[in-house]
Amino acid sequence: MTTTTPHRTPQIAKGDGSMVRVLVVDDEHSLTDLLKMALRYEGWDVRTAADGVSAVKAAREFRPDAIVLDIMLPDIDGLEVLQRVRADGTETPVLFLTAKDSLDDRIAGLTAGGDDYVTKPFSLEEVVARLRGLIRRSSITLANQKDPVLAVGDLTLDEDSYEVERDGTPIELTATEFELLRYLMRNPRRVLSKAQILDRVWSYDFGGKESVVELYISYLRKKIDAGRDPMIHTVRGAGYMIKAVG
Repeated sequence: MTTTTPHRTPQIAKGDGSMVRVLVVDDEHSLTDLLKMALRYEGWDVRTAADGVSAVKAAREFRPDAIVLDIMLPDIDGLEVLQRVRADGTETPVLFLTAKDSLDDRIAGLTAGGDDYVTKPFSLEEVVARLRGLIRRSSITLANQKDPVLAVGDLTLDEDSYEVERDGTPIELTATEFELLRYLMRNPRRVLSKAQILDRVWSYDFGGKESVVELYISYLRKKIDAGRDPMIHTVRGAGYMIKAVG
């Protein structure tokens, strides 16, 4: 793992101006110490945990804005930790750490509800950059844009408040679901390929494993289109698009 300290960049603060809170979970103390140093350099409040049970307890008490979570832990694994955290009703963005080189393991982390992953060995810069992306996409930070509201038919997405509504009904999305929907809504009536979506939403590809796109499209459909006329459409052999009903 590269130990170079990341260059200082403009700090990310929460909408109320308070510090971003990050929970780092790994049983390698030298690694958590390095991550703690790098993340505190960003101006963030950092807490660590060395096992799954402690991580769940810390998540409930610390209420982090993002979690860096190793999949391989000495008691319960990271997937079980995430399941328990999600069971508490929180949609905190999660960045998985994994020493496994199997593509299926990476997909398993995302399908379990994780938002991104890095494979060991990694650089501190990569972890910090991935976290910045997750935090910016989450509802805790506010963007400064002249026209923050996207609208397609009766579906609206506010890029400042991270609120999504369809026909006036609020819709709760995870950070990754929000980013996927935003990409679709910025390109209404345009067919977007799975490769384009992978590159834009996840910023890297899965070596042809495009099933993660299908999975998240299905998540969105359940939340956006359930019980309503569908807005998200599959164009066979080409990709997906969103368009107003009628």
